[in-house]
Amino acid sequence: MTTASFDDRLKDLAIELPPAGAPVANYVPVVLHDGLATVSGQLPRDAGGLVTGKVGEGLTPEAAQAAARLCGLAVIAQLRGALGGRLDRVVRCVQLTGFVNAGPAFTDHPQVVNGASDLMVEVFGEAGRHARAAVGAGSLPLGAAVEVAAVFAIRP
Repeated sequence: MTTASFDDRLKDLAIELPPAGAPVANYVPVVLHDGLATVSGQLPRDAGGLVTGKVGEGLTPEAAQAAARLCGLAVIAQLRGALGGRLDRVVRCVQLTGFVNAGPAFTDHPQVVNGASDLMVEVFGEAGRHARAAVGAGSLPLGAAVEVAAVFAIRP
């Protein structure tokens, strides 16, 4: 798939990527190494700012799933930036890891992280299908509702 076709797909889906955010601590947003692009954990931000809260304690699973999608958008934005705007270098989304800020009684983490997983398939098609971990966390940085990290196979 070429950059134009990924861009066309984003446009067809009415998806606008956010600006790639700066790190909030001592790390880099993306590491490119040996045919892989490892994207650091991304937090959910919308027009109102950071989406915060704990699923099962005031935040609905649906709102958390929407937050996971926002994380996925941030992952793609970071990836695009690291690849010089050339998403045509993406071969496959290899691994997606989602952390869900959840109360102890909440157990449906996979459905929350589907917000990001579904986005990868929407944007990258079959190349967006990936291995995954969906993990519950007692808290996340800055009180974020969800955090998503990813690994992509890329062409030189």
